[in-house]
Amino acid sequence: MRSLNRPITAWAGRRVWLVGASSGIGAALARELLQAGARVALSARRAGLLQGVAAGHAQAVVAPFDILDQHAWAERYHDICDQMGGVDLIVFCAAAYQPERSWEVTSDGAAHTLAVNLRSVYTGLATVLPAMLARGSGGIAIVASVAGYLGLPNASVYGPSKAALINLAELLYTDLRPRGLDVYLINPGFVQTPLTAKNTFAMPALQTPQAAATAIRRGLAAGQFEIHFPKRFTLVLKLLRRMPYRWRFALINHFLLPQ
Repeated sequence: MRSLNRPITAWAGRRVWLVGASSGIGAALARELLQAGARVALSARRAGLLQGVAAGHAQAVVAPFDILDQHAWAERYHDICDQMGGVDLIVFCAAAYQPERSWEVTSDGAAHTLAVNLRSVYTGLATVLPAMLARGSGGIAIVASVAGYLGLPNASVYGPSKAALINLAELLYTDLRPRGLDVYLINPGFVQTPLTAKNTFAMPALQTPQAAATAIRRGLAAGQFEIHFPKRFTLVLKLLRRMPYRWRFALINHFLLPQ
């Protein structure tokens, strides 16, 4: 079967901008790509953590900034282009998460989560797309989540923000693939990160950041549009999403809500 994207099998010299590279999946993926020979610009707010990820990798570029500062995007992008000559692939991996039921959501908290998870991606796209479209090549990778597949308890703002990213990736593919760009949608299950450490419930099929990074790299090498993992968990959620609402709600209430 033909790949939806051009497979990325050779990383030597490829210029990657990884936004959200200070911890968790982002840090593990940054190390994975650096070891494969890519030139990786590492961005997040915490410069010290980025320095730790970059340690020992001459081809790493530490580029800290606050993704909520819309003006900082253009400044940082120009700095990265000056050092690397451009960006071949941007990976949006930054995220905010607060486990909460719907009645616990606050206006300020929701605004912050949506700004980090969704608005920043739009700002980043507006920053990098003009150059990619002008040369007719480049890649956009958006890290969403299986929490965006369907409405799940405790993901009252996080889940809808990730559902929006899934929708965004789908329409980006339709818009951009005919113009020479590749679009990758990454939907992880539970991964051991500072975000999931906030959870007080059992997380099925919990995996390490390194396992997640390996799965992402394999998906990119296969040219997949949606890269989802681990399959033993994500396929169950995909099946649940296809069920009639009556069955779906009954299963969620039985298995995922406190009895």
